Amino acid sequence: MDDHALVARLRAGDEGAFVSLVRQHQPGLLRLAEAMVGSRAVAEEVVQDTWLAVCKGAAAFEGRSSLKTWIFTILVNRARSTASREHRTEPVDGDEYDGCFDSSGVWATPPIPWSEKVDDEIVARQFAKEVSKVLPSLPDAQQQVLLLRDVEGLPAAEVSTLLSISDGNQRVLLHRARCRIRQHLENSMGGEWS
Repeated sequence: MDDHALVARLRAGDEGAFVSLVRQHQPGLLRLAEAMVGSRAVAEEVVQDTWLAVCKGAAAFEGRSSLKTWIFTILVNRARSTASREHRTEPVDGDEYDGCFDSSGVWATPPIPWSEKVDDEIVARQFAKEVSKVLPSLPDAQQQVLLLRDVEGLPAAEVSTLLSISDGNQRVLLHRARCRIRQHLENSMGGEWS
């Protein structure tokens, strides 16, 4: 079902449309909210507030972006407000990126996609387990960009707009996050994964 039809059903008070949206987007919203506020309990509150805002604001959806982007924008705004109230800060240390990029900011050695090296479901599960270990240790901005791009599949331009960052900054954050995850995988699983 396209966004306009789903929004029309929401505006008409169709509970099934709301349930469909929640099933589709709840896990991603919760992941991003937790990355932004740092606490599962607070993230659940942020997501709940987001769904209330979606219900109340369905009439305001103009279709200038996808429905998914609109919902994630509401979440990001609510999570930022909550995070600032929570006074959550993390120091950013750039030393772990040494060797990943050359002086122009391009990969020193381009990584080979992990999927080309993972031919066993057990290894893939181990990858997922290791990635979930390192994900919370990423700086907030890197974690948010990685989740939106690689997990939620949003286009780069939408992620930049959603997080109010430049396209260049979005690319750098994504590369740094991927590099850090790659380093963690190399260290924890051994061997060359690049």
